[in-house]
Amino acid sequence: MLDTSASSFILLSAFAKIVCEPGWKWQVREKPMPNYDLFYVWSGEGTVVLNGTSYPVSKGSCFLFKPGDDTRATHNPQKPLILTYIHFDLIEQPKFIPASYRMLEETFEVEHMLARYVRLRLERAYGADEEGKLILKQLMIHLLRADRKEPQEQQASNQLTEVIRETANYVRQHPGLPHRVEDLAARAGLSPRYFSIKFKELLGVSAQSHIISMRIERAQHLLLHAGMNVTEVAEALGYRDIFFFSRQFKQYTGKSPSEIR
Repeated sequence: MLDTSASSFILLSAFAKIVCEPGWKWQVREKPMPNYDLFYVWSGEGTVVLNGTSYPVSKGSCFLFKPGDDTRATHNPQKPLILTYIHFDLIEQPKFIPASYRMLEETFEVEHMLARYVRLRLERAYGADEEGKLILKQLMIHLLRADRKEPQEQQASNQLTEVIRETANYVRQHPGLPHRVEDLAARAGLSPRYFSIKFKELLGVSAQSHIISMRIERAQHLLLHAGMNVTEVAEALGYRDIFFFSRQFKQYTGKSPSEIR
């Protein structure tokens, strides 16, 4: 439902977070599901039958029942289901719709959004309907993302990219620290050699060049906008030799620090 605006969601009065009674069961309907129903299990054990297919359910089980679906359910009275259901409709039919069922491994975000939706509408807070539509839109995006979950290899690659970029950003935020490639590699949890290879592969420059570049970038800012002289800037950025600082500055900018100031 990425292509559906939040204003297209029609909020219905059927929504709740409930603890199912020991004898609870969801009977076969004479008529199929008339609208959409987001159905999430917080805890407990049970079974949901959707269009003739049986699904064992427990914490993290999440269904999106669609108009026309045939649904029924039972649960273990010794471990009753605690669930949230939210019925809604759509003004226009989306191109992309989340799958009917998934088992969510990461539940915090979904549970937070579900709880907020129910609380807002029960309290009838100011703007509750408008925010409720936005939350439903977020929930649908979250479910679509879960449906399109990347393979583990791709996830590992993404995590490595994130770690390298976080390390590069750390250098940018702290240009005056005495950064060493070995220390940055340790921060990233990688060997210095592998870190150096991946850093250059992802950012296009070596880690050492990035360290120097961030210092010079900060030096230009301090010279132009902080009212600091060349000696003060060199000291602030960890240079013990002002002549070395000046040579390095000119190497990277084409001008001496005094020309910039």
